[in-house]
Amino acid sequence: MNIEKNIEAIFSASIETKQKASTVLAQPVAAAVNLMVERLQAGNKILTCGNGGSAADAQHFSAELLCRFERERPSLPAIALTTDSSTMTAISNDYNFDQIFAKQVSSLGQKGDVLIAISTSGNSANVIEAIKVAHQRDVHVIALTGRDGGDMAQLLADADIEIRVPSEITARIQEVHLLTIHCFCDQIDEVMFGSN
Repeated sequence: MNIEKNIEAIFSASIETKQKASTVLAQPVAAAVNLMVERLQAGNKILTCGNGGSAADAQHFSAELLCRFERERPSLPAIALTTDSSTMTAISNDYNFDQIFAKQVSSLGQKGDVLIAISTSGNSANVIEAIKVAHQRDVHVIALTGRDGGDMAQLLADADIEIRVPSEITARIQEVHLLTIHCFCDQIDEVMFGSN
């Protein structure tokens, strides 16, 4: 076993996936940035959700908006629906795990807000339920998916935006999701606050 060669191969696979994704995803990522800027400027907020590594991505994006990315600027309103353990365990216990994000969207989501729904497979039941409630509440949806988009892709409305990573491998999809989040942060700052 040659660990160094294996590591080089992982780096190469990641680079290849990102290069392929850059041409496929530039337009939907730009559309997502424009939507978020429009809604933030209108006084709305961004909600984020996902499971596991996607939960970490949801929290990462929310933190970058609330704090800052690479420049000083006013805090931007964002809520990661993955962070309140009391709420999540209460909903899981009293209803079921599929409702942990949907119940939060039903109370926190207002017309014109944006839900960032993250699932590498596109099949996370609790993220799907959150999208359904978002539609009921006139909350815009930006879905970060992979593979074939899963059940989430079938659920999305015409006005929703899907950013589907062209890969079958969870790790590669997550790597592109993180890069996408950094593109969101960079370009939201650029559009809203101008060049450095």
